[in-house]
Amino acid sequence: MIEHIKPETEEEIKCYKVIKDLEHVSSKVQGSGTSKKYMNNEVWSLLNYLGSPTWYITFAPSDEKHPIALYFADDKDTFVKEIHTPNQRHRLIMNNPVASVRFFHFVVEAFLKHVLKVDSSTEAGLWGQTKGYYGTVEQQGCLTLHLHMLYG
Repeated sequence: MIEHIKPETEEEIKCYKVIKDLEHVSSKVQGSGTSKKYMNNEVWSLLNYLGSPTWYITFAPSDEKHPIALYFADDKDTFVKEIHTPNQRHRLIMNNPVASVRFFHFVVEAFLKHVLKVDSSTEAGLWGQTKGYYGTVEQQGCLTLHLHMLYG
């Protein structure tokens, strides 16, 4: 059983007000406990509105092996078809984290548009008509991004 504590003294009331203010501010900080609590509430609201999801998708595009990511990471203005060694590819991506993020965003947007057909009211996606989705982005141990998504 969870005990509900109510502030009684003036000091406790002030302390709870500070905690409430900190929680309000930290709700805007990505990765904070409060922002995760808000995301949890959003997911449960979506599930309540749409029903249980059809799929749970974990999406992790490989930026070190994809030519578009390597193009974003390189300093050349035009795409040059060349084969890099694994060490060169790793160095290109690690030296330009913005390119890795741009590639991740590009691939996720393409997946939503062309595979799930999210904005299409006439076409069904690969797994049928999209009623809704909710995704969160995390950083992996090697500092690349991946997406966890509920889809229905």
